[in-house]
This record gives sequence, C-alpha cells and structure tokens, in this order.
Amino acid sequence: MIQKRFQPPKLVNEEDSYLEYFYDKAGSVPGTLSLETDAEAPPIVLIDYNESKATCVQLETALTCAYCLGKESVSWVDVQGLGNQETWQQLAQVFNLHPVVLEDVVNVPQRPKVEVYEEHILIIAQMLMPKEKAAGFYCEQVSFILGEHYLLTVQEEPEYDCFEPVRDRIRTNKGNVRKHKVDYLAYALLDAIIDGFFPVLESYGEKIAALEDEVVTKPNRQTLEKIYQAKRELLALRRAIWPQRNAINVLIRDGGNLISNEVKIYLRSCYDHSVQILDIVETYREITSSLMDVYLSSISNKMNEIMKFLTVISSIFIPLTFIAGVYGMNFNTDKSPLNMPELNWYWGYPACLGVMFAIASALVYTFWRRGWFENFYNIKND
Repeated sequence: MIQKRFQPPKLVNEEDSYLEYFYDKAGSVPGTLSLETDAEAPPIVLIDYNESKATCVQLETALTCAYCLGKESVSWVDVQGLGNQETWQQLAQVFNLHPVVLEDVVNVPQRPKVEVYEEHILIIAQMLMPKEKAAGFYCEQVSFILGEHYLLTVQEEPEYDCFEPVRDRIRTNKGNVRKHKVDYLAYALLDAIIDGFFPVLESYGEKIAALEDEVVTKPNRQTLEKIYQAKRELLALRRAIWPQRNAINVLIRDGGNLISNEVKIYLRSCYDHSVQILDIVETYREITSSLMDVYLSSISNKMNEIMKFLTVISSIFIPLTFIAGVYGMNFNTDKSPLNMPELNWYWGYPACLGVMFAIASALVYTFWRRGWFENFYNIKND
C-alpha cells in the first residue's frame, strides 16, 4: 500500500481538513509556509567536491552555507527534512530564493514540475522507496534548487533515500560525477529517483502475476479487495511518473544556461527511462482492469456450475417426490376399488422403491451421458 512518511497532525474536529494543512487557505499571502510550529531545525549536510577531493560536513545552521559555497567546486547542500520557519528564512537569505519557491518546496505534496528562474532552477520530483517487510511503497517529495555552483536538495523525511549510490560515487571518486559540474549532479540524483521506480514495478509485476493465478483458480472476496488495492496504487504510480516525465522534458528543452548540452544528452536517457516506466504502469493498469472482468467471469462460472449441480439433484428427486407424494395420500380402498389398490399389495412397498430407484438411475445415466457431471469434482475441490 502507499504510505506518506510525512504524517499530518490529527484533526481537531470534522470541519478540519488535511488540505487546510497542506495548502494555504483562500486569500492567504503568496509564499505562506505551512510548517509545524514546534518543528526542529532539519539536519543540513554539505558535500563539497571537485575532481581532486571531496568533503562532507554537517552544518550547524543554514547561515553557515554562505561561508561554505565555493566557485571552484560543486557544493551539494542536502536539507534532510522540512524543518521550521527560521531555517527557511535563513536559506532564502543565503540562496536568494523567491517566496513562491519556498512555498513549492515546503508545502508538500506538489505536482512534479520544473520552474526556471533568473539565478536558479526549481525541480520538484516524487521519490518512491519500496517497503522492506510489506507490500507497497513509500512516496515523498524531493525538491532541487539548481544554481551555478550549488545544488540544494530538500527531502520530506531523512529516514532513507535512493541517493546513497551517488554519495558513494562522490566519496570514492567512481564514475563521472566529480569530473563534471553541478548540472551533472542534478542529473545523477534525478536518474537515481527514476531508477527507484523499477524495484517498485518489479514487486507489482509479481503481485499481478499472483493475482492472475488466484483469480482463475480460487477467486474470493479477498481477491476483489486485492485487485482494487492494486488499481489504486498503480494510479498513484501513474500520477507520480506522468508529470515527472514532462518535467524532465521541460528541463531538456528549457533548462537555460545552467544545463549544458552534454548533460542534456544524459537527461534524454533519463527521459527514456521515465517513458518506459509509464508504459509499464499503463500495461499493469490494463492487466489489473482485465483481472476484474476475469474475476466476475470466474465467479459467474462457478455460480453456474453450482446452480447446474443443484438443478441436477432437484431433477433427480422431483419424480421421486411425486411418487412418494401420490402414495402418501393413503385413500381408503374399502370405500372404492379405485382408491389406490396398490396399498394392499404384498410387494407394493418394494415395488415402489424399485420404481423410484429405476427412475433415479435412469436420470443419473442420462445426465452423465450429456456430460453434466464433468465439473462437479472441481466444485467439490473448491
């Protein structure tokens, strides 16, 4: 199932709404930040590197960033959490951020998008992480503010992310990260987010395959619930990757001078991966929708077989019930010789049972020759 690691506060009464927490009220000033009043300052980690060396330090305050950013190196400032109002006032002062930019970064969730400003580029993305011990995935917003020599990233929660392979490549000087400028770092992080969709899709492929077997063999009420849950989660995946694909396309076309032509080539590969993910999601959605039809058909077929079985049993016993009903009337033969003289026969009772057994046997043989008993074993096993 889908889970947002950032939990909104509990509702005070029925008139409250989560939308009032995530988004500004009507008529509020642009740039209003919706933050928890008792929130602590988030950890801020600075990774500064060039081709020859790399350093990683945790900054005490956001103002410290102003003294750590260098023009001869690439500075990656990772804000691990949304934090409080004071932290973002300091970050806005250091990086010269517009209030609207702060609003998009802090007031989560936002639709993935790219906004190009005079000094920097704002990139909003959705990051997925598969759950380790349960079905489903975590979903959180990651914001990028790309400048000329720095990259500011903001995560909702600092528990874990998919950026650790990029950090490891920077520390060990593997790959091309430290040989390029800051735009390549932004590409590497975006590529890590896009690649994070594939493990989630792999788990859903296995889940859908199991649902296909269950729908055909043993459909039940829980199967229907699993299908609906899969449809909802696949819809959430589509809502995450569809605008993200468009955002990467905007970054390729309208990235300005902050995105070099070489990095745009890498971003095209990232765009292709997002298109591939979207195709897989759409395929899974179509399969899940068809599973609903298969489920209804399986239930209908199973019900038809049960009704056929009950009809056969009823057909066998209807003539027997008729005979038993006729001979159960017990008309007095002393009054009239037409009143069921068979009641006084010596072999009347065995003869009646014999006739009933013969009729039942004839009906069973007739139904068997018509093939009406073929699926009764399957019904018994189900």
